[in-house]
Amino acid sequence: MNPSTQLQVEQLVQAVRQMHEAIRRRVVSACETRSVEDLSGVTECSSSETDTIYRIDRVGEQELLDFVAAEIAGLTPVVVIGEGIKDGHVVCPKGTPASKVHWRIIVDPIDGTRGLMFQKRSAWILTGIAPNYGDATSFGDIEAAVQTEIPLVKQHLCDQLWAVRGQGAQAVRWNRVTGESASLKLAPSRAVNLLHGYATVCRFFPGARDVLAAIDDELATRLLGPRKTGDAHIFEDQYSSTAGQLYGLMVGQDRFVADLRPLTRQTLEARGEALGHCCHPYDICTALIAEEAGIVVRGAEGQSLACPLDTTTNVTWIGYANQALAKEIEPVLGDILRERGWLTPSIRKNSR
Repeated sequence: MNPSTQLQVEQLVQAVRQMHEAIRRRVVSACETRSVEDLSGVTECSSSETDTIYRIDRVGEQELLDFVAAEIAGLTPVVVIGEGIKDGHVVCPKGTPASKVHWRIIVDPIDGTRGLMFQKRSAWILTGIAPNYGDATSFGDIEAAVQTEIPLVKQHLCDQLWAVRGQGAQAVRWNRVTGESASLKLAPSRAVNLLHGYATVCRFFPGARDVLAAIDDELATRLLGPRKTGDAHIFEDQYSSTAGQLYGLMVGQDRFVADLRPLTRQTLEARGEALGHCCHPYDICTALIAEEAGIVVRGAEGQSLACPLDTTTNVTWIGYANQALAKEIEPVLGDILRERGWLTPSIRKNSR
């Protein structure tokens, strides 16, 4: 990255951090002043291929568009990609030819909407920043990312994490009561196995839960052997926020997360059922931060994540807290997925 590009990336990161803080203020205020019934209402434009849009989502989306138009577009023209945006993307400033724009930012104003609107769990604001290569721009082009926690109303501490490729991950913890921020050290688990740790195969919603749970159990047995009576062996945490799961890996709470939902399509179709909601590029757009913190993030076949920066592509991803866990778990999980016909031998041979 040349010096001028590096400077512009750093400026964009700072602007995006400020945008996240503005979104956080507006969303927290909405949670404090509006009822759960109001915020959890489904909007009229909710029948999309990507996700259900709730009223609380509109709060974050409006602040996003307002901030980009007022602040970021003056710094540099950008293409903004997001699920709540008409056609999935918009160019700012308005009227700028997309071919004249140097940067694309993919944004999820609220990842973990459901947990937040019912005040069960923190949500996250996500942004990935990539050079603009038009429709050819892909996940691997992301050069910087920011994710910011949206706290529960009763919660006074919340975190913000960011990274520029090749420069490591950074984080701060903000105190809502005092207004003070302090640096936060990210410390992924150094465990070499899953015993007595948190490891999760995602199954948030109806559809193939039985199969995903069976894979989870089989993986545990193959890795650790049969359980003794009364033994827990491994714990799980079905945190329905991809960013929240990445955060758990980065701070040492979790050792392994596998989101295999897109792979269940053939199983569901054989049952005469449709594939439900899956992870999309905007949900996983801050994986760069995790990687810069030392987390191993891969696709089902052991490859680096590769997908277009859009709002519709289904993404399978697997996160390991460290290289030792990846080396231990990945071959075993791969065998299980191949035996179920979810991975082909030829693909597996070509994976690392």
